[in-house]
Order: sequence, then structure tokens, then C-alpha cells
Amino acid sequence: MPSNREIHHALCAPGQFFEIETVEIRGVPTSVWKNALPNLGALLAQGAATGGGRDFIVYGDERISHERHRQLVDGFAASLLTDLGISKGDRVAIAMRNLPEWSVAFFGATKIGAVVVPLNAFGNGDELAYALSDCDASVVVADGERLERLASVPGALHGRTVVGTRVDDRKGTLPLPAGIIAFDSLVARDGGPGSVEVAPDDLATIFYTSGTESRPKGVAGTHRNICTILTSMMFAGARGALRDGEAPQAPAGPAVQLLTVPLFHATGCHCVLMSSAFFGGTLVFMRRWDPEAALDLMERERVTAFTGVPAMLWDVVNSPSLDRRDLSCLGRFGGGGAASPPALARAVSKRFPGRGTGTGYGLTETSSLTASIGGTDYLARPDSVGVPVPVCDVRIVDPDGRDVPPGEAGEIWIKGPNVVPGYWNQPELTAATFTQGWVRSGDIGRTDDEGFLYIVDRAKDIVIRGGENISTLEVESVLLEHPAVLEVVVFSTPHPALGEEVGAVVRTAPRAEVTAGQLRAHAAAALAAHKVPAHIWLTTEPLPRGDTGKILKRAVQAEYASLAPGS
Repeated sequence: MPSNREIHHALCAPGQFFEIETVEIRGVPTSVWKNALPNLGALLAQGAATGGGRDFIVYGDERISHERHRQLVDGFAASLLTDLGISKGDRVAIAMRNLPEWSVAFFGATKIGAVVVPLNAFGNGDELAYALSDCDASVVVADGERLERLASVPGALHGRTVVGTRVDDRKGTLPLPAGIIAFDSLVARDGGPGSVEVAPDDLATIFYTSGTESRPKGVAGTHRNICTILTSMMFAGARGALRDGEAPQAPAGPAVQLLTVPLFHATGCHCVLMSSAFFGGTLVFMRRWDPEAALDLMERERVTAFTGVPAMLWDVVNSPSLDRRDLSCLGRFGGGGAASPPALARAVSKRFPGRGTGTGYGLTETSSLTASIGGTDYLARPDSVGVPVPVCDVRIVDPDGRDVPPGEAGEIWIKGPNVVPGYWNQPELTAATFTQGWVRSGDIGRTDDEGFLYIVDRAKDIVIRGGENISTLEVESVLLEHPAVLEVVVFSTPHPALGEEVGAVVRTAPRAEVTAGQLRAHAAAALAAHKVPAHIWLTTEPLPRGDTGKILKRAVQAEYASLAPGS
């Protein structure tokens, strides 16, 4: 098997598609993909030419081809410029769940140099209003539910142009309130927008990330950030093929992907939406995550690729209906957005032998993908998130900012053309998080001698028991190896002498006969004594999940930690 270093040298050599050059980004010399697209308008144009009349978006009975999608995008862009007076740099907020209009609004706004602000569709009125105020959005494109929530907050929409899409289909078709412009009227405009020059380092997006102790912060991303991810995904596929002893080659046909993650997060937008738009693929929307509904769609639409957070993959492999499903077209599984335990890689490989499986690592601040792993590498190292793509530099540093040797844990720092400029209107936080092109991730990780990256934990999730650091991810991975365990969350519980000790909430399989003592014994067989959970609570109910499908660790901890004797 060729080494990653050898593969990188061959694929990135001068004259190759993945050739790398150095450019100055915000005053810092940075390695970039020489052949990366310059902006999102170029990405859509190339994809529309490739996809043509092929379905791009499937939502229920609706089908929108790549060609039709581009016509709608051009109409919306022209309306923004001519009718609504939107200029380059103005903020256009999108407040809706995954709907076809989301993609049209996104590409239409970014095509004319406006900055798209995707709002969390699960946010309440106050949360949505805060983001609108913070980014000073000129236009809000919203569906019925989000309009209702925003209308409940006095002044939230004052001074902004409001564009309404469909009313929530659970309530049927209702007329838009007075003063709200119909989205359909804007996309119906003939002709494309006037010429707007959009440079690679112009702002394209502001994604608001949830905060645990303060208001969400707006992560400001550029066209270069997003277009870098597209080329990085292509490189990861080529590298994986060479590592598996195969020649890199184009897929047999455009992928049919099931959209299971929100478009208002970087994974859904940058990885899933962008790849489908560029490669002429098909994106199958679903209203909300439901494993049986997802399997229905996979069968009906002959889905070839599935990307989701680990909790979703667990739902699929544990589905009681899986054995009677025809999923012969499904050839690739991808994961991300949360740490993937080794047991999951083995479960997917067992239930779907011969299918491509992989995962990756990234942050909103790195526009998603930084490192990736798949194929035989993933099966051999299921606890790794892979090797950084060649345009990304990764450091593992100690608390003083000094590099640590391979095998030793430290904070992960990342540099590359995918690293965003900073946080919107927060110069102090930007200065504390970004330095000379590097972003401090807040994740604790390590590398091995071959350059594979391993996530140990989030810095804030480490349990410190009597001065000893314990990775919650390590304990979760061990507990998930038990056949009776479906889901698990590990967290710190208070202890009067040790400060903290390990607690765990475990969801067991239906009719599984297992006790907390048996699970502690199982953990003790693989972990040092101080890492074994002192408290285990069992439940048969699904653990609470957030908008991306991730388990809400903070909510679980808040509910159970107070039950520990030392609390």
C-alpha cells in the first residue's frame, strides 16, 4: 500500500489536477488548490451544464432538474438586484427547514455577491431575531413556521424585506400575510442578473453556531472556503482509491444522495448540497430524520450515497426492517459532525459488506472537511478521523502552544484555505481563536506516525477525576461494544473529594437483559479502573437529539448528573 506521503506527492505534483500553489490570504501565505473554482456562481454553472435535465432536487412529488434550478436561481438573483436593491455584501437570511427554495435562495444570493445567513430552523423566535439583528440582514427568506416565530418577536422584521415561501405543509396552503413578498414571484423573473464580480475571498456565508454559555456566534465564510471543500472531497476520493490499490476514476454516474442533515449547517450545505450541485447529482430531501422514512426513500429513489451523523447510521443498521429492504443501489456511507465510535464502522461493514464507508473531521470554522478516512484505512483504524487533506496543516499543541510528538494528546490547530476569516462582529473572540491563519479547534486529539488524526475529546467534555483526564469518547466507545447497548452518553458527575467522576446514560436494546453492574464489568475489562463509570443509568427511550441528529449531551448531563450521590 502506498503511503499517504507518496500519494500526496504524486497527486499534487505540478500539472496534476490537485496541484497546490501558495497564495496570500489575509496577509498569510497559504497552500491552496490551484484548480479550485473561484466562486459559487462558477460551481453552479458547471454543475448545471453537467446535470442538465437530470433531477437535482426531489422533495415528495416535486422534482426540479439542474437546468430548471439554475433558471430559478437566475430569476431570484435578478430580483434581488433589480427589484429589492440588494448589493454585494448585503446579508440575505434564509429561515426555513430543508426545502427546494433553500437551495434557490442560497445560490441566487451568493451569485450576486450577497452574504447568505442560514438560520437554524429549530430556533425559537428570540433566537432567530437575534441572528437577524446581529448580521443586520436586509432580506429574510422564510417559510411559514419561521415567519410565525419571527412575527411573535416585536420589531424582529422591522426594516427588512421579507420573502415568504410555502406555508408549512402540515397546515395546508394558506395565503401569505400582507406585506410579505411571494418567493414564487421573484423566481419567475425572466433573464439572468447583471454582471457582479465575486472574488474568492469575498464573504459568502455567516453560519451561526450554538453557544453553551452565550449567544450564538456568526462564523463568516468565503467563496474560497466552500470551493476548497469541493476539491478536497475529490482529493479524498482519489487518495482513498490509491490506498485501496485502485486507480482513481470517475463514478459510474452522478450520485443520488439522501439529504438527512440540515442545510443550515456546514456539512449539509458545503459537503452534500455543493457536491450534488457540482457533479450533476440528485438530492433527495426528507422533512425530518426518521430511520424508516429514510429507508423508504432509499428504496424508492434508488439512493446511492448516504451521509449522516453517527446516531443516524446507528438508526439505519439497527432498523428492524433493514433485512427486507432492497438497498442494492446504496454504495457509499459517509459520516461526520460527531465522533464515530469504532463499533459503528464494524456494524456498517457487517450489515452492508463491500460498500464504501468513511468519515471525516472538520468544524464550522474550517468550512467542514479537514481530514478524511475511508475504505480499508477506516476498517483498520475505525477510531481515526483520517489524514488531513494536503492543503490543510494540522498541529497538536500543549497548553503553551508548543507542538507535541506523535501519540501525545493536545489541542488541534488547523490552517488552510478552508479556515474562515473569523466571527462576525466579534473581533476579540476572533483574535482569541484565530492567529496567523491557524484556528484553535477546542478539540483534543493526537496523531500517529503515519499522520492519521484521532479525536480524543472536546476540551470541555474531558472528565478530570482527581487530576486525571478521562476521555468521554473513549468510555462511550467501549460501552457501545456491548451488544445490548444502542446509544450512550458519558459525562462528568460531581464528587466531593475527586472533583469529578464518570457517569453514563445508556439506552439498551428492546428486551435486552443487562444491568448497570454488568456494563461496569464490561467497561472494566477494557479500561483502567479510574475510567470505569461510577454511575450508569439505563433507559429504553431514545436519547434526546438536536437539529443535526446528534445526541444532546448537555441536556442528558443536566438531567442525570444531579442524581449522582456526590452532587
